[in-house]
Amino acid sequence: MESIFFILLMFIKTLFAGAQFNGYNCDANFHSRFPAERDISVYCGVQTITLKVNFCPVLFSGYTDSDLALNGRHGDAHCRGFINNNTFPSVVIFSISLATLESCGNSLVIGNISGFIDTPDPPNIISYLPSLLYKFSCSYPLEYLVNNTQLASSAAAISVKESNGTFISTLNLLLYNDSSYVQQLSIPMAGLTLKTRVFAAVKATNLDRRWNVLMDYCYTTPSGNPNDELRYDLFFSCEKDPQTTVFENGKSQMGRFAFEVFRFIKHKNQRMSTVFLHCVTKLCRADDCPMLIPICGSRKRRDSGDGKEPTPSSGNAVLTAGPIITRSEETPTNNSHLANLKAPAFQINTVTSLLISGVIILGILSACFLILSLTLLKGKDSPAIGGVGVRNPTFN
Repeated sequence: MESIFFILLMFIKTLFAGAQFNGYNCDANFHSRFPAERDISVYCGVQTITLKVNFCPVLFSGYTDSDLALNGRHGDAHCRGFINNNTFPSVVIFSISLATLESCGNSLVIGNISGFIDTPDPPNIISYLPSLLYKFSCSYPLEYLVNNTQLASSAAAISVKESNGTFISTLNLLLYNDSSYVQQLSIPMAGLTLKTRVFAAVKATNLDRRWNVLMDYCYTTPSGNPNDELRYDLFFSCEKDPQTTVFENGKSQMGRFAFEVFRFIKHKNQRMSTVFLHCVTKLCRADDCPMLIPICGSRKRRDSGDGKEPTPSSGNAVLTAGPIITRSEETPTNNSHLANLKAPAFQINTVTSLLISGVIILGILSACFLILSLTLLKGKDSPAIGGVGVRNPTFN
């Protein structure tokens, strides 16, 4: 009777496990548990970072594969993984291309790429399901990332309302090598030298002549996060970095400026520094843009001719470009140069040593000659041991 009951219990348990894991390659004896840190495998490839998450504990916790996403981007299908049921256990695979590192919010700081995979927060106040979180990171030499990736440039769609409807325009922040704004910025493997001049432009597409691009302000951060607490403003209202020049703003469908690259002090122990550029931009009517640009001086704002306040026709869009890799300009130590600088002191010390040695040797030689002279003089003054005389007959 007991054996029948045991067999029945095992059969029910098998049916329950099969229903719980929905036919995926999972073992109820090993995977009937909540996720752990060992459930994620990270492969740092030369072109792609591959993440594999053990799907069985995810199912046991009450979630599906569509609940997992990179860095909380649950609304973006490109930031979700896909199931591979041809392995044991079944896994959810995420693929991150080094060419588009920050497309799903991954962080790049001094050659270290990091992020996480999580589940969404429920809309309710409480939840009976655990919150899942898998962290990952990969470290690459910055020279490799600079050589194998392109500068990322974000684009933002901005909605503009008109009397006859609404249209969508796309804004892009691009970096260039020189003031011709033709060739996009290229960064050498070793990074840009400090104070290299970089030219930036915000361009709009799908825009008629009645609208211009207006850059409210632009700033930099050491990471690709526009909300990074550490930031350095290039221009904001009437305040402007001395090394920054604004060529065009609010006058056409492109805003242009240039600045000299630098390094963040927080990277003082690193050979290279990362700089990300962010610009808060809007669209304005060509007639209204001059009234929105601050006049720096005695007047705080430009007076409009008809006394009406200009109203911006679009919201702000935050555009990001980078990373701009800069290298430290610390002067390397030249051992031969140091040796030459120290040579005079070294020669003086050698001469002094030789003089001292010569004096000591002369002193020793003088002492030897003195002792020898005294010995010879003493020998002359001493009486003879064997004198000349008659031989003693008793000695025969």
